[in-house]
Parts: sequence; C-alpha cells; structure tokens
Amino acid sequence: MDTSKNLFPHQHFVDADLRRKLINQKPILIWLSGLSGSGKSTIANDLEKKLYENGFLSYLLDGDNIRIGLNKDLGFSDDDRKENIRRISEVSRLMLDAGLIVITAFISPFEEERDLAKSLVKKENYFLVHVDCSVEKCEERDVKGLYKKARMGEIKNFTGIDSPYEIPESPSMIVDTEKESVEQSVEKIYNAIKSKIK
Repeated sequence: MDTSKNLFPHQHFVDADLRRKLINQKPILIWLSGLSGSGKSTIANDLEKKLYENGFLSYLLDGDNIRIGLNKDLGFSDDDRKENIRRISEVSRLMLDAGLIVITAFISPFEEERDLAKSLVKKENYFLVHVDCSVEKCEERDVKGLYKKARMGEIKNFTGIDSPYEIPESPSMIVDTEKESVEQSVEKIYNAIKSKIK
C-alpha cells in the first residue's frame, strides 16, 4: 500500500538559508569513492581535521561506522549496496540542509548510486573525489585483511575481486594514493573546495 499520498512535508521557519547564515559556511557533500584500502577513510579523517582547524563545521560518514549502526541490516549484494548508498545519500542531504559540510568515505562501486547521491543533494553541492589506487596496491596494503579473506572465499561480492568497481566517469577530482601522500591529497581537496564553502 502506497502511503506517500498521505504524507505532507512541513515547512519550518528555520530553513537551510538561515542555518547557513548562522554558522557562516556553505554546505557541500565531499564524496570519496575508491577500493577498499585505497585510503578513503584516512584522507576523510585528515580532511575533517583540516576543516575543523580552519573553523568549518563538518561531519564524516564512514563506511564501516555506518554499517555497524544505521545500515547493520544490510549485506553486500548489489541490491544491499545500492540501498546502503541510498540511505547515506538521504542522511547527507539532511546534514547539508542543517548547514554542515559532509564528508563520506564509501567504496560506492556503482556509477548509478553516485549519480543518485548527486541528484539528491543537487549537482552544485556534490564534490566527487575518486581515490585512485590499483587493486594490486590495495591488496598489498590489506590493512583489514579483507582481500586475503576474499581470495580464500570467506567474503563474497568483494569489490575488486569478485564484484566490479566502476571507475567514476567524471569525478570532480582524482587523488592518486599510490603517488601522493595523504597530506598532498588532503591539501588538493581542501584547496579545491575552499571557495565553495565560504
């Protein structure tokens, strides 16, 4: 039964514009996408630290943390991955409405989901960073031991092994973590978004 016809969103006095003026910043969604082990979470964490040190209010949504809580009912099938990203996109949209700069660190392997996130928050509020790193290098790092488990068949539908990663067709930026340090990647992203958030 479709209940959506019985839903009526409320118009609140305090809106997105008032919140932006109150905290004196423009919200943006910085979406980090890349393979497991590419460095997304490390870059996201250091980027949030840099934003904080420069007086910006932000919130970091990280893949593992979200799957422990909000999305703990989801697995790793293609459908569950899509639902995982849909929920994250909706949460990000709410946080942008609150005036926050949102940083997400998710493999988000499919172009379709990344496009959904962009459409939900609007193109001008979406900054997609492809954290580029070869499967070989990610597997060599294997900080969580996940590639080893995937190779042994203990993890199914693992991106880069038995599930595809669709390289973003037109990201806002590419950082290459095989050639760049974390500091260099963070500096590149920060310099690119600085004019968008003031």
